Amino acid sequence: MTQGNGTEVTEFFLLGFGVQHKFRYVLFIVFLVIYVTSVVGNIGMILLIKTDSRLHIPMYFFLQHLALVDICSTSAITSKMLQNFITKNMSISFRGCVMQLLVYGTFATSNCYLLAAMAVDRYVAICNPLHYPIVMSRRVCIYLVAGSYAMGSINVSVHTGFTFSLSFCKSNTINHFFCDFPPILALSCSNTDINIMLLAVFVGFNLMFTLLLVIFSYICIMSTILKMSSTTGRKKTFSHLTAVTVFYGTLSYMYLQPRSNNFQESMKGASICYGIVIPMLNPLIYSLRNKEVKEALKVMGKKFL
Repeated sequence: MTQGNGTEVTEFFLLGFGVQHKFRYVLFIVFLVIYVTSVVGNIGMILLIKTDSRLHIPMYFFLQHLALVDICSTSAITSKMLQNFITKNMSISFRGCVMQLLVYGTFATSNCYLLAAMAVDRYVAICNPLHYPIVMSRRVCIYLVAGSYAMGSINVSVHTGFTFSLSFCKSNTINHFFCDFPPILALSCSNTDINIMLLAVFVGFNLMFTLLLVIFSYICIMSTILKMSSTTGRKKTFSHLTAVTVFYGTLSYMYLQPRSNNFQESMKGASICYGIVIPMLNPLIYSLRNKEVKEALKVMGKKFL
């Protein structure tokens, strides 16, 4: 990649939050606690599902992969951010920036499809329980998860290819705490109309397609679940609905809001919520309101006591 003056771009500089040096160690501790909690919680969820045979059903199969996606996506951006808080070197190599985009973008997009798959799973379980073992077979679940990862890879590969084929002559300082498409496009002196259009089309499609699946599933679920006498199904369903609402609300705000003077700063806040806080909250959302997970935790606790 070359800049407008012909010099090769070998690294970018992450501006981060632009806070004073004395506040960096405070932010480092805060985000380190969030990151460790997120990783421990999601790894714990994966191990819990693997070790307890009662959780070997489609819902928890998807939840296991959602936990894996959360670990990978938050690690892709948080580890570098934590490093920048305690070092004066805010640079990231060209290859490092590409890899960060590929990893984060792949798993962030996969997250959308996994949440949609979980909504469909809840729809079949509640609205068509007699056909549930056939419709949500092991093979179907594997296909859905594989498709989620494939869509994530295709989406981010297209954007990354088009983004890093641009020329950068304005600056190599990214006004963000990690490499993301909008702040990188803002540095280019090339025509970015195609990139912006692709970003809107791909992100819009991923959001709308998966969100429509979720909405359709929950319209059907709501009409059925209100007639249920048991509260178990309701708790499982509304746990997932809570995670979906937080996820899609933040992601829509981050990528589909109109460009304004404070767009970059507001995007940082949304990115913190979406990329760092939500991965920490998901294990709590799915465990605190889930009787089966609580019981599995009790059993695992007894084994280690």
